[in-house]
Amino acid sequence: MTQDTTCCGHNHQEKNDHGHEHSHKHEQKHEHKHKHKHSNDHAHEHKHVHEHKHGHACSHDHGQDAVSNTVKAVVPTDAKRLRLHIADMDCPTEEALIRRTMTGMPNVLGLDFDLLNRILTVHHYQQDPAEIHTKLKALGMSGTELADGEIASAPATPSRGQYWKVAIGVVAAAAAEVTAWLTSSDTSVVVGLLALSAILACGIPTLKKGWIALRHFTLNIHLLMTAAVIGALAIGQWPEAAMVICLFAVAEMIEAASLLRARDAISGLLAHAPETALVQQVDASWQATPTCNVEVGALVQCRPGDRIALDGTIEAGQSHINQAAITGESSPVEKRIGDIVYAGSINQSGAIQIRVSAAANATMLVRIAQSVQDAQSQRAPMQSFVDKFAAIYTPSVFMFALLMALVPPLVLNHSWHDSLYRALVLLVIACPCALVISTPVTVVSGLALAARRGIIVKGGLFLEHGRQLKTVAFDKTGTLTEGKPRLTKTVSLSSVSESEIVRLAASLDANSSHPLAHALIEACKESLFSASDISLSEVGRGRGINGIIGGVQYQLGNRALIEELHIVISKDQMSDLDQQVQELEKRGNTVIFLCANETLIGLLAIADQVRATSKQAIEELHALGVATLMLTGDNDHTAQAIAAQTGITDVRSQLLPQDKLEAVKQLADQGVTGMTGDGINDTPALARAHIGFAMAAGSDTALETADVALMQNDLRKLPEFIRISHKTSAILWQNIIFALAVKFVFFALALGGHASLWMAVFADTGTSLLVVLNGVRLLTYSDSLASTTR
Repeated sequence: MTQDTTCCGHNHQEKNDHGHEHSHKHEQKHEHKHKHKHSNDHAHEHKHVHEHKHGHACSHDHGQDAVSNTVKAVVPTDAKRLRLHIADMDCPTEEALIRRTMTGMPNVLGLDFDLLNRILTVHHYQQDPAEIHTKLKALGMSGTELADGEIASAPATPSRGQYWKVAIGVVAAAAAEVTAWLTSSDTSVVVGLLALSAILACGIPTLKKGWIALRHFTLNIHLLMTAAVIGALAIGQWPEAAMVICLFAVAEMIEAASLLRARDAISGLLAHAPETALVQQVDASWQATPTCNVEVGALVQCRPGDRIALDGTIEAGQSHINQAAITGESSPVEKRIGDIVYAGSINQSGAIQIRVSAAANATMLVRIAQSVQDAQSQRAPMQSFVDKFAAIYTPSVFMFALLMALVPPLVLNHSWHDSLYRALVLLVIACPCALVISTPVTVVSGLALAARRGIIVKGGLFLEHGRQLKTVAFDKTGTLTEGKPRLTKTVSLSSVSESEIVRLAASLDANSSHPLAHALIEACKESLFSASDISLSEVGRGRGINGIIGGVQYQLGNRALIEELHIVISKDQMSDLDQQVQELEKRGNTVIFLCANETLIGLLAIADQVRATSKQAIEELHALGVATLMLTGDNDHTAQAIAAQTGITDVRSQLLPQDKLEAVKQLADQGVTGMTGDGINDTPALARAHIGFAMAAGSDTALETADVALMQNDLRKLPEFIRISHKTSAILWQNIIFALAVKFVFFALALGGHASLWMAVFADTGTSLLVVLNGVRLLTYSDSLASTTR
């Protein structure tokens, strides 16, 4: 049993077990709340609550075994939002500093961070946000306000002057090292001047941030580097102090350039949409108009070779459209009159005229970019683990370094110089940057890769859980099948002709927008009758539609309805009725019964075609060790026929929405479970599953509720998503293990007195750079994905 909805106006139709519907309008409002409970055994519960205007609510847990944490600040709906683009905020150290400073502010309810795009969202009740700006300015984090939904521009690359300062500093530091080696003095006037020049050229930003961190009692990389530099100067290691600060400045520049690629993977999505469109004027002429000024309903023209400027429906012409930016499809798709096209797609072969259906700030391309950008601010389970580890690791090493500086000289009569030097090396090793930065870069690269492939993942949590999927449940109509059924056979069981039976059924369903109703209307070659008193019928599991045509009361519904209403069936009809119905259903047909004045007069068989990719998708899921099953409201014979064509062996038919929900609940208790659907009635099951997958052609409600949206109606995207999840997880662990290994190696070298201060800085910043590059490498994984799934 599935439901559908139109994109505009929320005109929702309910498909019943017999496949019919009656349109009715209502509004739904979904509010997602994330609650987390931490027990002593560290089990986590991830709970969503969907509240609806019309008064019902459904809740679901996201897995007993899933490690989760708060991904968004939970705030009242009437709270104000202040979105700020902060150019100097791109590291968890800045996030920790801002959290420490602003969390205790009155009327500040919550903070959301998007570090890769440098966006801070403050939820507050402040009448005047000036105090928020003042606090940030005191931290050296002044921000520029962004409107809701506005995508931040890409961060600026370092200026030529910054490059020259760093270059001068590196040369001065190297000169100080060489001079000290040649003169055998680390504290001569020449060495001192060269070291001071290097620190002034490269180190002022770091020293300022270190001082801010000290004032706010925040132990971060800038404070550690500041302490290392001041300590090296204090013990007479002037060349090393200069080299430490210069290496750190160089590493930060290289790291920023590497991170820019991960950011561009998301912000670059919007570059696909042109800034102007050819809009038809009142006098039928065409004028180039900024897309932001084009209204919904306008007619725009797109020439061959141009990118489509706005979402809409083709009203004239036909062409092949390259939709790779939206759906990830590698091959152009033929589009005709009535087909939907998306902004950012490339019109390849013919001129087309498009009736605009979405404003420039609400196109599918913008929604995808915004969805992925929002997902970046959610903290994945692995990131939470790393953050907690770093919160323990850094203070522990810092305290150990302090003991290393004091205990050996005081207790063991060791040299103060050597002890302080080893302590400074340990301070540098205490920096957790490589470890902390490895997770968000890798997760965002995974999200960007999935978006490029037409898979929109709404958070790192779901990307990480993808590899843990044990079972995936599928709705039938519109998911495993095309959702475009057609009339395959009509059987008359009375004196009424077959064509008349089709005409009567189509007349009853004339006002319905359901695919099965369309199948009847398309099959009817005659003008429709005028039907009155149309109403839905529902008795137990029997569902259908009633109406009056020409003074006769007609019923159109499934077999259960016929039985519930005690429809009169003659002995002659009964003798072969069961056999006829079973044969039709075994061939994948949904059989609908037409009655007149409570007497059965005919049967209509409607069949939906299995998607060409469904069988391969199921095979690939099985190869990945994922079990599959079908959950459908259709009859068992039809469900079994579709299942046989796709390779699914576990079939549960004649289910109501609550039945699907209960089935998913049971599966979720046994392991990480996914649910794939497209209709309104699938949303409870989509919400309850650990990962809900929605088809692109599905209802708005399903797309909003789902955790992953498949922008191409191709179920092979499901195993592709799982492979991306596996690859992301593998790179995450590579980065974590590598970063920890380097830390422990240099920890041992420092204790043995074999690691110099500049070597520790080089190793730490070098590790940060390597884990960033390894994470960004995930963006090149597309080629192997394509060869696997095509």
